[in-house]
Amino acid sequence: MKTTSQKKTNRLPQESKLVVPQAQTPQPEAPKQDTRLPIDSEARKANRTLPTEKVLTLLQQQDRRLWELAEVVGKWIWVSFSEQPAPTVRQTLAQLGFHWNRTRQAWQHPCGQFRLSSAGDPHEKYPTYCPADTHTN
Repeated sequence: MKTTSQKKTNRLPQESKLVVPQAQTPQPEAPKQDTRLPIDSEARKANRTLPTEKVLTLLQQQDRRLWELAEVVGKWIWVSFSEQPAPTVRQTLAQLGFHWNRTRQAWQHPCGQFRLSSAGDPHEKYPTYCPADTHTN
């Protein structure tokens, strides 16, 4: 009969020294800093109710390049870019009352004609034109 001191253990010699790495807890992310340039929210709100022709005039006065990119869809004005515009350009558009539409990838101005989003493409439902193409100096 074996005594307690004589019993063999099934332990490996290194097992007692084995260090198990603990799962690293992710560091909480710092809150994103708002990098948008300031705008006058009251003026923006008032600009959103302006009619199409008045918005086009303001757009042409503020930044002619934006006016050249503008497309009128129904009574709304859309401005699209191939790349993200500079912060000052985004500030100008926001100040004039435009908002970013992620679905259509365009800056849009309701020109006082506020509507819920439509399921189809507004180009198919409303007449469209580019003011820069029809304007004569």
